[in-house]
Amino acid sequence: MEQQENESGKSIAIISYIMIIGVLIAMSMNSENKNKFASFHIRQALGLSLTFISLGLIISNFDSAMISISMWIFLSVLWTFAIFGAIKGEQTPVPILGNCFQKWFSSIS
Repeated sequence: MEQQENESGKSIAIISYIMIIGVLIAMSMNSENKNKFASFHIRQALGLSLTFISLGLIISNFDSAMISISMWIFLSVLWTFAIFGAIKGEQTPVPILGNCFQKWFSSIS
């Protein structure tokens, strides 16, 4: 049963990782028939998108390529981990921040 739910929500989960636009599209796609797998990945993607935007705003005040590149690498690794989890049908939270995203965005279902 759980495997079938994961398969039915996989496309929504993958779409959610197309930055903030994908999150909004996935939220609207998941609004009628709530899918737990898709909701999990929507919360992860929303958290990653907001982290990207907020870190980008903070780091843009520094004129250091090293800090900027570190942020890009950090978020790229988390994003890659998350999207491959969605493709494989897993509900593994991203390292460091994933459990916080699930807690903070628990109202998104």
